Amino acid sequence: MLVFLLVFVVILGLLATVHRYVWRRLVRDVTARGSVARRLGTVAAFVLPALSIAALVSARAGAPFWFQQVVAWPGYLWLALLLYVTLALVVGEAVRPLLRRALERRAAAQATPAATPAEPLSKAPDPVPATVPPSVPAQPPAAPAAPADSGEDANVAGATAVSRRLFVSRVVGGAAAAAAVGTVGYGTYGVLRGPRVKRVTVPLAKVPRAVHGYRIAVVSDIHIGPVLGRAHTQRIVDTINSAQPDLVAVVGDLVDGSVENLGAAAEPLAQLRARHGSFFVTGNHEYFSGADAWVDHVRELGLRPLRNARTEIAAGFDLAGVDDIAGESEGQGPDFAAALGDRDRARAAVLLAHQPVVIHDAVRHGVDLQLSGHTHGGQLWPGNYLAELANPTVAGLERYGDTQLYVSRGAGAWGPPVRVGAPSDITIVELASQQA
Repeated sequence: MLVFLLVFVVILGLLATVHRYVWRRLVRDVTARGSVARRLGTVAAFVLPALSIAALVSARAGAPFWFQQVVAWPGYLWLALLLYVTLALVVGEAVRPLLRRALERRAAAQATPAATPAEPLSKAPDPVPATVPPSVPAQPPAAPAAPADSGEDANVAGATAVSRRLFVSRVVGGAAAAAAVGTVGYGTYGVLRGPRVKRVTVPLAKVPRAVHGYRIAVVSDIHIGPVLGRAHTQRIVDTINSAQPDLVAVVGDLVDGSVENLGAAAEPLAQLRARHGSFFVTGNHEYFSGADAWVDHVRELGLRPLRNARTEIAAGFDLAGVDDIAGESEGQGPDFAAALGDRDRARAAVLLAHQPVVIHDAVRHGVDLQLSGHTHGGQLWPGNYLAELANPTVAGLERYGDTQLYVSRGAGAWGPPVRVGAPSDITIVELASQQA
C-alpha cells in the first residue's frame, strides 16, 4: 500500500509540473493579465487534469457506469493531447531563440537609414564675404538641438521587445497546439474507423501438408469499455468474418468493466464465424473486471475459453491456452504443465497467451507458435520505447529458439481512444507446412 501511495504521489507531482508548464506556455505567455482568455485557460488547467484523474480511477472506485462514460472521453483525450502538446512545446523551446533573433535582425535592418551619396568636389565653394553689410544684422549661431528623451526611447524599445516576445510565444504555442490536435485527431479517427486486416505467413515444421494455408484470425486488446462500446465490437466482428478464417483466437483484454455494464456491448461476438470455432484466453484487464464472470459470458456467446487447457484441431495441430499472469493474484495464472505437459510433441502446438513475456515458458514446453497481444505496439509514440523495456517483442513475428512468437498490436485502445505510430490490426496468421 505504501508503494502504491508513493507511486501515486509521484504521478500527481509529474502531472502538476507538466500542466503548469503547458499553462505557462499556452495561457500566461500568450494572453493579457486579467483577460477572459487567461481566466478560461486557467480554469481549464484545473478542470482537464481533474477529468483525466476521474477517468483513470472511476472504474476502480466503483463509480456508476454513466459517470465513467461522462468523464472518459474528455479525460482520456486530454491525456493524449497533453502528451503531444508537451512534446511540441519542448521542441518549440529550441525554436524560440532562433525566431526572436530573426525578428531582431529584421527590425534592426529596417531601422538603419540608407546612406546618402557624397556631393561632387569639382565645384569650388562660394567665397564667404569678409564683412556683413551694416544694413543686415548678424545672425546668432543656431542653438544645438535638444537631446531626445532617453526615457521615452527606452519605453518604446521595451514595448517593442515585449511585442516581439508575445509574437514568438503565440506562434510557437499555436503551432504546438495545432500539431497536438492534428496528431490526436488522426489517431482517434484510426481507432474509431476500426482495425485493418494484416496477413502474416508462419512456416511450421511439424504441421502436415493438410494444414498448409490454415488461417487463424488473431484479435487482442479489444478493450470494450466506457469509450469503445457495442459499435466497436460489431466493426471487429464484421472485419473478422469478412476475412473468412478457419479459426478465431481472442487473446485477452476483451473488456474494461463488468459483465453487468458491458455484457450487451460484447454480444456481437456471438456472430463470429469460423470453420473450427472461436477461442478465448484471459488478459490482465479481465482480472480487473471479473474474469470468471467474463469467461462464463463469452462461453454463452459461443466462444470456447482455454483456461490452462488444450484441444486438438482436426486439421492437425494442438491449440492450447493459458490464463494471464495477472490471475496469479487470484490463485489462477498460467499453468503450462496443465496446458501442455502430456501432449504428443510430434504434433505442432499453437499457444494462446495474452502477454509476450511468457515466451520463455513456451520455449521450455516445446511450443511451436505463441500468439499474444498486450503491448498495443506502444499505442502512443514514443510509448513503443517503453513497451520494449517490458516485453521481449512489442509487435510482429520473432523467433526464440525453436518457438516463434507473434504479437498483435491489438484491435482497440486502452485509456485514450487514440493510436499514434501503432495502428490497430486484426492479424490473419496463415500456417505454412514445410512439407507442401
